[in-house]
Amino acid sequence: MGEFNEKKTTCGTVCLKYLLFTFNCCFWLAGLAVMAVGIWTLALKSDYISLLASSTYLATAYILVVAGVVVMVTGVLGCCATFKERRNLLRLYFILLLIIFLLEIIAGVLAYVYYQQLNTELKENLKDTMTKRYHQPGHEGVTSAVDKLQQEFHCCGSNNSQDWRESEWIRSGQAGKRVVPDSCCKTVVPDCGRRDHASNIY
Repeated sequence: MGEFNEKKTTCGTVCLKYLLFTFNCCFWLAGLAVMAVGIWTLALKSDYISLLASSTYLATAYILVVAGVVVMVTGVLGCCATFKERRNLLRLYFILLLIIFLLEIIAGVLAYVYYQQLNTELKENLKDTMTKRYHQPGHEGVTSAVDKLQQEFHCCGSNNSQDWRESEWIRSGQAGKRVVPDSCCKTVVPDCGRRDHASNIY
């Protein structure tokens, strides 16, 4: 009877150990995914980040990378703590999990509260950047990013093509009778931005 109980406890412990190991593997993969999103944003979407007046959005991408690394380290720590059965490692693992959980709750609440404000700010910043920096000396990166943005997302301006009427580039006469940039056109050819008809632009 005593042997049976001991075997039963051992079997339960082994099952729990492997279950925790599986959870930590999933946790590690989630951290890898978060880190990958941060790196992808910095590597491939950095042009778009340059369009924004605030550096908050760039900082967010770095935060994603750091958060991913922390989650991955926590996952590895959890695996080590599980197999070595060290109480100190398990305590540290539990504390890190608790901190990550609390940070996720705070981030979720802040995202919900500030979503609309960020959305409005993003539109205003984008419009301001487009109208004041497009085709201006020293802002070649912004010009390239705006053209890429409009072609990739099939759009014209921050809200619509009317935004370009306030553009420094159009007002200065450098546009050469264009009313919108050529990147607004459905089919980009030189000087196609002279017509802002719906059949020609997005």
